[in-house]
Amino acid sequence: MTDATGNLVLATGNKSELAAGYSTLYGDMCGAVAVLGDVLKTEVYAMAEAINADPSTIGLSIQPIPQATIDRPPTAELARDQCDQDSLPPYEVLDAIIRQVVNEDQSAEVVAERTGLDPDIVHHWMQVIDRNEFKRWQATMIPKISRRAFGRGRRWPLVARSAGSD
Repeated sequence: MTDATGNLVLATGNKSELAAGYSTLYGDMCGAVAVLGDVLKTEVYAMAEAINADPSTIGLSIQPIPQATIDRPPTAELARDQCDQDSLPPYEVLDAIIRQVVNEDQSAEVVAERTGLDPDIVHHWMQVIDRNEFKRWQATMIPKISRRAFGRGRRWPLVARSAGSD
């Protein structure tokens, strides 16, 4: 809560960004509660579209989210003309991996079989998820809405090697 206004600052990082290390400590992770911390990026967009489709569900008469915000490619805005997909797979792919790895605790082989993705790609992103645990340990509270949220439900050692890593 801020002293001046009595308002609570919300961290805006979502589960996909937290998994891939795309939430910045003094940006997306800054706040008292990470309300989207257990919501995948594709789900954030689906919620935004649903809210805009019927704003009355949240007590509004007009669309609260500018359509241009929904339509533009996701970006961390750290560099000019940067898009998340410059270094990440499409969020539909990343989220499919996160669902299986984080929520269901599946192996790379099972994830590859279920998603039809190359096992090397799945293994790479599993390592990325594990490698970014140090940053998630610094995250604020994340309300759990899925089978397994980041936080107490999925803590990995910071110094342990992942299976198959060098």
